[in-house]
Amino acid sequence: MPAADYQPPLRWWNHAWRYALVLTISGVAWFEIAYWQWDHNRLWFWSDLGLGLVGLVALQWRRRFPVAVAVFTNAASFVSWSSAGPGTLALVSLSTRRRWREVIPLGVLAIVASLVAENNNPVSEDVLAFTIPFIIAIIGVSVGWGMYIGSRRELLTTLRERARTAESEQAARVAQARTAERGRIAREMHDVLAHRISLVTMHAGALTYREDLTAEEMRATAAVIQESSHQALVELRDVLGILRDDAGDASPERPQPSAVDLPALLDEARATGMRIETEELVALDGIPETLGRTLYRVVQESLTNARKHAPNTLVTVSVTGSPWAGLTIVVTNPLEVGSSRVAVPESGLGLIGLAERTALVGGKLSHRITPGREFVVEAWLPWPA
Repeated sequence: MPAADYQPPLRWWNHAWRYALVLTISGVAWFEIAYWQWDHNRLWFWSDLGLGLVGLVALQWRRRFPVAVAVFTNAASFVSWSSAGPGTLALVSLSTRRRWREVIPLGVLAIVASLVAENNNPVSEDVLAFTIPFIIAIIGVSVGWGMYIGSRRELLTTLRERARTAESEQAARVAQARTAERGRIAREMHDVLAHRISLVTMHAGALTYREDLTAEEMRATAAVIQESSHQALVELRDVLGILRDDAGDASPERPQPSAVDLPALLDEARATGMRIETEELVALDGIPETLGRTLYRVVQESLTNARKHAPNTLVTVSVTGSPWAGLTIVVTNPLEVGSSRVAVPESGLGLIGLAERTALVGGKLSHRITPGREFVVEAWLPWPA
């Protein structure tokens, strides 16, 4: 419903004071002439009273049929003084719609009806020079009051609609922010846990299938599994601390990895048995923090994928670039010979997370299988001067 057509619901006290005002107006208008009608023309008395009562009942439908009720009650005012109250309320109610094509004709009808009734008033001694301006003023006030009420209703309705719209938009923004935060936490958990769990899986697989391990080698492998599991639990606890209102000792604001932590990541992977070769590394200490964190995660996820899908191959890591030119990261590993994993998936969850992470800093990521059966992950990150 348009705001201009909105009619707020009325409670019993709203109806009570309106009908009390209608009866007061009708009583004041009809009081003097009612005595004359009773003494000289009782048919007119009962007709006047009957039209007034019918108009009073018709007011119940003034919102559903505003024009019809206003026309009837004001037309009855030609011969019925007791219809003055219903006619006034019907005119005010009609004016709340603020439609000039309805207000002007009904206003003219009310003026003409009042002038005709006053002219036929057998007990009136007022001159028309005073009566005409008075009637016009009364009807003008009625119309103006009705239009003011309609304008106020429209304003309040518009404000309510804006408030509802703002609440809906706020809820949508909150949901969008919640989704983005969930995605960020999911990427962080995947980057952290996949790296550790892949170490556990690789060494557990060695214990399962290797029958030639000495007791010392088995203890060393078990120690790696224990340490990796412990680190996975610690890092999981740190990430989940982000979800708490009060982080407490979870400390979600722990230092995040940066570019200078990359050599330690490579050394840790080598210590677990991976073969890693670095072709070229730029000066890592000059890389900005956000850029360095993304660089670290790209290399970490690439090593995790190589550990899961091609654990016995040589992994080559290259990090080149400069300010303005950007940072280029290339991680390459041959597909494992004899492995059942011949076709590498187009995009796993880790690679999706890396693509999102690089896009957030304005970069791009791609991965492909070369004709020489090598799996290549390549990322470019903008590096402002």
